[in-house]
Amino acid sequence: MKRVLLTLLVTLTAASPALADQALADKKKCMACHTLNKKVVGPAYKDVAAKYAGQNVSAWLANKIISGGGGVWGVVPMPANPKVSPDEANELARWILSLK
Repeated sequence: MKRVLLTLLVTLTAASPALADQALADKKKCMACHTLNKKVVGPAYKDVAAKYAGQNVSAWLANKIISGGGGVWGVVPMPANPKVSPDEANELARWILSLK
């Protein structure tokens, strides 16, 4: 019984950072234009992660989340999201870049 509970706890702990970050993306309305796996208005988060794999762009992406901009993924600009704090933007950027 202890082994089952420990396995469950380890599994939930390992999964919770991704869930917490997706919850933050939902809360901050990011998922209105983005999904994990397919382009909607903006690119899929997994496509963003693939494009920037191995690059040190976390701070740049966090800034982009707050300030918005355009030209990177096409003609539709990403609107600014000033209600996202710098800490939240950093958390979101790290989460997006960690996706596979």
